[in-house]
Amino acid sequence: MALRCDLIIRDATLFDGTGGPRRVGDVGVTGDRIVAVGDLGGAGADREVIATGKALAPGFIDAHTHDDRAVLMGCECLRCKSSQGVTTVVVGNCGVSLAPARFGKRPVPPLDLVGDETGFRYGHFGEYAEALRRTPAAVNTYAIVGHQTLRHRVMGDDLYRPANDREIAEMRRIVAESLAEGASGFSTGLWYKPNMHATTEEVIAVAEPLRAAGGMYFTHMRDEADRVCASIEETLKIGKRVGVPVWISHHKCSMPENYGRSVQTLALIEAAASMQEVAYDMYPYPAGSTVLMPDRLREDVRVIVTWSIPHPEMAGKDLSEVARGWNTDIRTAAERLLPAGAITFQMDEEDVRRIMKHPLSVIGSDGIPHDEHPHPRLWGTFPRVLGFYSRQLGLLSMEEAIHKMTGRTAGLFGMVDRGELRPGAYADLVLFDPHRVIDRATFEEPKQESDGIEEVWTNGVPVFRAGTGMTGEAPGRLIRRNRD
Repeated sequence: MALRCDLIIRDATLFDGTGGPRRVGDVGVTGDRIVAVGDLGGAGADREVIATGKALAPGFIDAHTHDDRAVLMGCECLRCKSSQGVTTVVVGNCGVSLAPARFGKRPVPPLDLVGDETGFRYGHFGEYAEALRRTPAAVNTYAIVGHQTLRHRVMGDDLYRPANDREIAEMRRIVAESLAEGASGFSTGLWYKPNMHATTEEVIAVAEPLRAAGGMYFTHMRDEADRVCASIEETLKIGKRVGVPVWISHHKCSMPENYGRSVQTLALIEAAASMQEVAYDMYPYPAGSTVLMPDRLREDVRVIVTWSIPHPEMAGKDLSEVARGWNTDIRTAAERLLPAGAITFQMDEEDVRRIMKHPLSVIGSDGIPHDEHPHPRLWGTFPRVLGFYSRQLGLLSMEEAIHKMTGRTAGLFGMVDRGELRPGAYADLVLFDPHRVIDRATFEEPKQESDGIEEVWTNGVPVFRAGTGMTGEAPGRLIRRNRD
C-alpha cells in the first residue's frame, strides 16, 4: 500500500542537521513527525510542496533568547523568530527568567529586559508551564530558571551582598521544584549587579539540584573582558562541583584591550572539553545589547539607545548624540535615560569569526524582543550566518552552519527527536533559498524580515510563509531536557 502523508516536500536540497553532506530528496510528514526521507515518488499527500532549487533543514534552534514573555504574547510577537526559520527558543538565560516569581513593582535591571511587574506573575515554574500549554506559541520553548530572578524573589531589594544560608536553601528548594515542573536548567548572570555579589560557593549550592535532575548550568560569566579567562575557570569549577554540563552564554572578548584574546579563551575551553561537558553559544555581530549601565560606559565604545522609559523618543539614537543634545556627558545622559537599554559595540569582528568557526560553538541570537529599537540580531541572526558568513565569506560550509543551528544544539541540550531530518524526528522544518537567504535587519533599521526564508513548520504545522507572514497557528510546546 502506497504511503500517504499529510505533507510531502519534494525535490529539496536536504541539510539533515548532522553536518553531513547535502543531498536532493523528499520529506514526508504525518501529524507532528517526519515519517519518510528519500525518494517518495510513490507516496501521496494532502499537500505537496515542490521545492526544486530550495533547501530544507530542521527548524533552527535559538540557543540563547530572552523570549520568556514573548512566547506568551501571540504569534505575531514571534514573527521576528519564525521569519528567520527559528522553531525552538531557549528562554531564562543570563540569570533572568520570568518564572518563578511574582513582583508587585518593576523589578531591578536587568530583570526588566523581559517585562515589568505585570509579566512576573508566575510564583511557581509549573504556572509558567501551564500558561505555555494554555496559550501555545508558534515556536517550541525550552526553559531555564534564572538566579537573578530567584535572588530578587528571596532577598527582595537587599541583593547587593552574598546570600545567607537560609536564602541559599530557599533558592535551592525553588530550583529543585522548578526542575520537577518542567525547567531544564539553571542560569546565572554574574556580570550584573543583582548577581555579581553571589560567591562561587553560593552558585554551586543553589545549582545542586541539577545533579539529580540531569539539568544543565548556563552562565553569563562574571567577566567577558579583562578577567575572561578567570571567569571561564570559575564556570568550569562550578560545573565540576555540581557534576553537570556547562554552557557559556554568548562567548566574547569584550573591549578593545581584549581584542584577539579569543585565541586564549578558545584554547582554554577546548582543553576543558576533553575533561568535562562544556560548550557555548555566540551571535554573529560585533555588538552586544542589554540594559543601559551608566557606570560601565566608555568614551571609546559606541552605544545606541534601544529603549528608555522617561525618554522613549531617544530609542535608536547614539548615546553621544543624546548627550550633545542635552549639553552634558554620556554618563549623565545615561542616568537621565534610566530605566533604559543599549547596544554596545564592544567586540572585534575577527574574534566573532574565530568564535563562530570553532567546533564547540552553536548559534544563539540573544535578541531582546521588547526593545523599541532592538539589536538587529533579534530579526537577522540565522539568515546572517547562512548568507553572510557561510555563502559570502565561506567561513563555514552551509552544512556546518546548519549543524550549529540544529542537530548540535539539540543534542547538547537534550532535545529529544529535534534538530534532524530523519524518520521519527519532530517536523520542525525550514524551507529556504540557499542562494538568496540573507539578513536585512541593520543597526539603523533593525525590524526587518530576512530574505530567502520560504516557509516554516513547527511540529508539522505551518507557522510562517514568505509574502503572507505568520499563519496564526500556534503548535509550539514546552520541551524538557532528555524527555520526549
